[in-house]
Parts: sequence; C-alpha cells; structure tokens
Amino acid sequence: MSGIFNPESNTLVKISFLNPDQKLPLVVEPMVEGLNLHSWATSNREFIESQLLQYGGLLFRNFNVNGSSDLEALIRILSGEPLEYRERSSPRRAIAGKIYTSTEYPAEQKIAMHCENSYQENWPMRIFFHCITPAAIGGETPIADTRKVFNRIDPQIRQRFIEKKVMYIRNYYDFLGLPWQTVFQTADKAEVEEYCQKNDIEVEWLEGGHLRTKVVREPILKHPQTGEDVWFNHAMFFHISTLEPEIQEGLLLAFQEDELPTNSFYGDGTPLEDSIVEELREHYEQEMALVLWQQGDVLMLDNMLAAHGRRPYSGSRQVLVGMGQLVNRAGLNSII
Repeated sequence: MSGIFNPESNTLVKISFLNPDQKLPLVVEPMVEGLNLHSWATSNREFIESQLLQYGGLLFRNFNVNGSSDLEALIRILSGEPLEYRERSSPRRAIAGKIYTSTEYPAEQKIAMHCENSYQENWPMRIFFHCITPAAIGGETPIADTRKVFNRIDPQIRQRFIEKKVMYIRNYYDFLGLPWQTVFQTADKAEVEEYCQKNDIEVEWLEGGHLRTKVVREPILKHPQTGEDVWFNHAMFFHISTLEPEIQEGLLLAFQEDELPTNSFYGDGTPLEDSIVEELREHYEQEMALVLWQQGDVLMLDNMLAAHGRRPYSGSRQVLVGMGQLVNRAGLNSII
C-alpha cells in the first residue's frame, strides 16, 4: 500500500502489512525520523479508528515511543482512561498506573491465542502492547482475526455453541494458579461475592477458604461497531487440553476436571469434546500472523476483532500492556 499524506501535520507515513497473506496487523511507519506518535495519533484519530475496524490491529513501528508513560498517554489519546486489570486470569505486575507487564508465564511456555477477558461480563474493547525489550530468540506475538476464525468453524459446531453456550469453572488455590485475592484484587469475601453477583458468576466457598466460581457466557457476539459476528470466548484457552501434555497428566492425577484452576465446558456442564477443541485451535493457527517485536513497537488491537497469544522465547523480553474502552456484554450497542 502507498503512503498517506496528512495535510494537518505535513507528515507522510508508510502503510504496509507484515505478511501479504494476512492483512493483520496494518503496519504504520513514519517517513521522517523521530516522529512523535502522540502528536501523529492526535491528528489522525479518524484514520486510526477506520483502519482498526477494517483490519483489527495496527502496528506502529519506528515512531518515537519510550516506556510506560508514553504508552499510557497514547491510550488516553485513542481510548480514554486506561482500565484496571480485574477478575484476572494470568500473572501480571503493575508497572505504573494502569500499565502492566504482559503475562508472566515461564519463557518456555507458549500462550494460546485468546481475546482479553472474553470470559467476563465486561472487557476492554482495545488492548495495547509496547515492546521495551524484544526477546533474543522467539517471543513473537501471534494474532488472528476472530471474524475469519468464526467463518472457518463448521456451522453445525457454531450452532452447538450458540445453543449450549460455554461454562467456565475456576478454582482459586493458594498453592496453584492465582489466589482469589489476586484475581479480584481484594481480601474481602463480601466484596468478591458482591462483584460476582453483579456479573452473574456463581460462587462456592469450599473447605479451607478455597473458592470455586462458575459462569456461563455466549461464545459468539456481534461487534458493536461493525455488526460482524466474532468468535469471542475462552473455550479453547481455558480448556485443559491447551496445556502441555505432561502438565495435563500431572494435574489430572491430582484433580477432577471441575477442580482445575481453569477449565471450560458446554454451558450445561457437559465436557467439550477434545476433537472440537483441537479443531478450534487449528482455526486460530490457520489465521495466525506473527508479530516479531522490534524495540519501541506499539501494537494496538481491537480486542473483539483480534485474538493474541505468545510464542516461547529465550533471553530477556519485556512487553508492556494497557487496555481501554470498557464494553458491557449486556449493552453491546454502547461502549462505556
């Protein structure tokens, strides 16, 4: 694609794709050295908005962006006040304000593709990643267009999910996974119960202060701006089969399937077939585009149009994350 001239800022930017076969993400690069992304984004919000809805994600490369404060400022320009990470499902640390580390799983583990917080009643419409230090080897971020994933799924399987929905069961242990105090960002059981009641989550306190939650969610939604159907759920991501085989085996020796830190089922509580979950995994892979990070990169995704994950890596890697524009499941026609 050719460059786009902005008459207001007299700035020429180059527009391209990382992979011609996958038009995700759209890559935006300055044609002049040291261009400040905040200034350019402020003058080009309409362009950014339209391209984000068309392609699902934009990669800003070779702009002048440095650290968490720049990322937070960019989120405010493009998406308003950054969001707090609550009802957590992965280990993260706050860097500053509402900017966090990317998921801190061990480097040798891959992270399956998913849409952030798609198991919740509320989620961020936009998620931003900023590369401080790219990995020495690996560490790419795979992304996939959820509209294309949806279209790949057999219509009979889609209909089964529409009729049954998806149940997510989570167990919060002190010795495995995330404790409930971390997930809900409080040590007050009453606050947890209030939050869960507001978000249609079933709560069960078990022996020893162990918490189990269950929630049923729709797996297919319409994007509130484009009206397109998107595959928006954690059915594959939370499922036990997503873990490495040796981890699966060890966990299933110690726990029943509804006792695992996370697992997914059909909405009536019956198991998801392994073959179906594997098919879903293959569809994500078929639509996958890999973002090989460069220092200073900023990746902006529409969280309903694009799933993301992480490849294993070696060496140091630091990618920051921030989120914006809260969306409510019950009121998808509006962004809070």
